Amino acid sequence: MTLNEILKAKEGHHFEFKEAKNHFGVKEATEYLCALANRGGGRLVLGVTDKRPRKVIGSEAFEQPESTILYFMDKLHVRCDFEIYEDEHYKRVLVFEIARRPVGLPVQFDGIAWWRDGDRLVPMPENVRRIIYAEGGYDFTSEICKGLTIDDLDTKAIEIFRSKWFDYSGNKRISRLSVEQLLRDSDILKDEGLSYAALILFGKRKPLLKYLPTAEVVYEFRTTEASGPAGAREDFRIGFFVYFDRIWELVNQRNENQHYQKRFQMLPVPTFNEIVVREAILNAVSHRNYQQRGSIFVRQYARKLVVESPGGFPSGVTAENILDKHEARNGLIVAVFQRCGLVERSGQGMNLIYEQSVREAKPLPQFNGSDDYCVKLTLDLKVIHPKMLELMQQIDEKTLDVMSTEDYLLLGTIYRGEDVSNTDPKRFEHLVKLEIMKYSEHGISPTNGGPIFTIGSLSEPTSDKLPINTSDKHQIVLDYMEKHNYVTTAMLAKLLNITQRASLDIVKKLEGKNLIVRSGTNRDAKYRLKK
Repeated sequence: MTLNEILKAKEGHHFEFKEAKNHFGVKEATEYLCALANRGGGRLVLGVTDKRPRKVIGSEAFEQPESTILYFMDKLHVRCDFEIYEDEHYKRVLVFEIARRPVGLPVQFDGIAWWRDGDRLVPMPENVRRIIYAEGGYDFTSEICKGLTIDDLDTKAIEIFRSKWFDYSGNKRISRLSVEQLLRDSDILKDEGLSYAALILFGKRKPLLKYLPTAEVVYEFRTTEASGPAGAREDFRIGFFVYFDRIWELVNQRNENQHYQKRFQMLPVPTFNEIVVREAILNAVSHRNYQQRGSIFVRQYARKLVVESPGGFPSGVTAENILDKHEARNGLIVAVFQRCGLVERSGQGMNLIYEQSVREAKPLPQFNGSDDYCVKLTLDLKVIHPKMLELMQQIDEKTLDVMSTEDYLLLGTIYRGEDVSNTDPKRFEHLVKLEIMKYSEHGISPTNGGPIFTIGSLSEPTSDKLPINTSDKHQIVLDYMEKHNYVTTAMLAKLLNITQRASLDIVKKLEGKNLIVRSGTNRDAKYRLKK
């Protein structure tokens, strides 16, 4: 755009004019750019009068706009650029240009999504927010990438995809298809042209840099979490099917075994599970926002993997409901992955990660540090429950295959020692049927031993469960006190499913045996193990 065209432009949703003769606050400039991005992108023009007929008065604001736009992009997470003009009197006009907001996501600055309302800047109205979030169903990767040709695609990537699709489907026709027909049958080539999905999955380096430079994955190995150069690093700005196996190779090069003892044997467990690593990468590539700047980072530590992907969670998905709410931001990419068996069902990859974490007795995935602009998946891969690992190793594959994600999570909850007193007893029935857990006179416990949960903490006794005799009740109380420091008669009544009077009789007998001591009186009394 020429300076003359800018002066004639109508101020509104896409242009903002400010005199800013000597100075203009960076905070105020960021707010205006935020509002422009939310209105579809535009220009902030400094050094020009606001009212018509506009005159150039010159601006000395932002002497180093190169560093200023880095600040804008860091705060707004949207591409920003600048242009400097001079009129015939050498008066300086500085123009900052910002791209439109990502589809389905308002741009925010300091927690506020700014919006232009007439001549004022105001927080974005809630009805506008709802409309924007509803855009989440839009799939950018299905859009046609104008100018992209089959010659811009990597033959190796296409043939890897063909091979995987053939192996998974067993359809011999796939091996005989021309490249063009293969792409058409995959829905990534249409009469109008190739989609962005084709570029992301099969693109060569130069076309990716030209049409979608954000489509990059960076692998790093780090010995510590301190900032500074990584111990090893590889950047991948090429089609997904070229680098997918390579990332696993890099991770596996530094994949040390952890060991757990089973009787007289020390058995190995790889720190980095191939299923988990691959699913984490597939999840990032499938769900990142390709219209938002930034790369996917895969950071490997000695016993931890961190995967960061730009774009935040898809609409409606949170860290809390991620196992139940499945929304694919890039549906066409997911569909291609499904064709060749990389993903079984849309949205199930995270379930597999959770299940594998329990199977290997490792902590559950964490999403600390995620926000509207980035999903940060942290996998702590240290084996922390050897007894649970021993149990999982004893279960045959057929049984593991019929276990639900809920079954795995329940087992994990048990071995982490978390409270299950409010858990629906029916949730245990499937694990008992699979002979992973068992009922006993003490309650319910894993078949290989481990923590025992008393009948009272689960439900009323049923015909499947044996009654608890007096000596067992005493032992249950002592075990509970050792774990929880103290008990009251009300707590014991709930624990053992008995009356409070009966629980009082039990603590009196234990007092008489000189095993516990009491503090307080009447129903407020607390009972502790005698030291």
